[in-house]
Amino acid sequence: MPAHTTSHPWMANSVEAIKADMLARIGAASIAELFQQIPEDHQTHHALNLPPAIHSEAALKRHLRDIAAKNKDCEANLSFLGGGIWQHHVPAICDELVRRQEWLTSVFGSPESDHGRNQAWFEFCSQLGELLDMDLVGMPVYSWGCAAGHAIRMTARLTGRSKLVIAGPVSPERLSVIRTYCASAVDSRVIDVVFCGVDETTGLTDVAALHQLVDDKTCAVYLENPNYHGLFEVAAAEIGAIARKAGAETIVGVDPLTLGVIAPPASYGADIAVGSIQPLGVHMHGGGGVGGFIASRHEERYAREYPTFLVSIAPTAVEGEHGFGLSLFHQTSYGMRDEGKDWTGNSTYLWTIAGAAYMALLGPQGFVELGRTILANAHSAARKIGAIDGVTIVRAGGFFKEFLVDFNATGRTVADINKALLAHGIFGGIDLSKDEPGSGQTALYCVTEVHTEADIDRLVSALTKVLSR
Repeated sequence: MPAHTTSHPWMANSVEAIKADMLARIGAASIAELFQQIPEDHQTHHALNLPPAIHSEAALKRHLRDIAAKNKDCEANLSFLGGGIWQHHVPAICDELVRRQEWLTSVFGSPESDHGRNQAWFEFCSQLGELLDMDLVGMPVYSWGCAAGHAIRMTARLTGRSKLVIAGPVSPERLSVIRTYCASAVDSRVIDVVFCGVDETTGLTDVAALHQLVDDKTCAVYLENPNYHGLFEVAAAEIGAIARKAGAETIVGVDPLTLGVIAPPASYGADIAVGSIQPLGVHMHGGGGVGGFIASRHEERYAREYPTFLVSIAPTAVEGEHGFGLSLFHQTSYGMRDEGKDWTGNSTYLWTIAGAAYMALLGPQGFVELGRTILANAHSAARKIGAIDGVTIVRAGGFFKEFLVDFNATGRTVADINKALLAHGIFGGIDLSKDEPGSGQTALYCVTEVHTEADIDRLVSALTKVLSR
């Protein structure tokens, strides 16, 4: 214990007298007694090397601002990063709505505290369902990776099987989350993860190899369309057919902004669709959930396995009036705690307000125009970057907003190139040399509707200068 402690200025329960009262009420002699259940080798007994406490609010604010000032953000710099968090335009009305008091204060609680919350949730789910061509959409979870993990466990319960086949490249971050969801403290509940390789010529799923991997132990085949490298999975329908033939489910990860220019997952055999809601009016941020959706066909067998809230609409006793409520609440971790279908949380429910506003603003034609704009911008950027000496665009056709840039012939590492670009106020693409060493010095670049021709020309000019040194 430190020689001197003080109460935390913003935590009332840190007052010594209050802590003593709480310990007395539960019959514990000390705080240390509460942690006796923790094994000895899990405990730290040496003093922690912490900086001195800051007791002044003004000094603390200054300290935090100084730390934040060290960050280089995507407002002051030109960014071509993607891979899971993408820079898209967020309409001002999305920010205005999520700041309204009725949304900020009504995340949960009794019916009289609703203030339109349930209807807003319903509108979000119904609009997303229109995009996906799926009638059952749950409230979002923390991220795309979490949504995929929940969906995989849903299929394991539906089929009684315990083998997942992943088709095509997947983000390392999402993959790490999926692995966590597939692991278990109980051996009988572990889901084995098997990878189907890609065709080196196309960068897409090796369908012949997939035929050999999918069997009567497979609970699901998971693919992303577009995949992590931005490529459209043209054999998606065939992949779904392979899964169905083996009695497995098909889970498709999809970027919702592609759905104005490509067919929705349900049209090519997806049983469950997952993805990120961050492109739907949510700013890029880290340290908290950006939201991941789960959707399926409107069948009871799927509904009974959802771990998330399902929002329903129904007529009331008043003619022409409708009410909104939560369905199958009991099977969530809110209703049954550890006996629920899976653990979930509500840290992303506020983003449904932004998402509902965003989708309503765009409308069907807006999604078409947005998708076409992103395609045009990304392909324009790829052509210009690929014209730089020593630089090659890997598989220059069939991608959405992300594409692979090969720097191997330049003799420079992606890390060095990105460091040099930063001096020009530019964030280069994601360095894949660590996670995908077989690709050598290759980067994943992202171009969206926010990038202008001038932005692309600025990148090309900076890359040309950097690579000529």
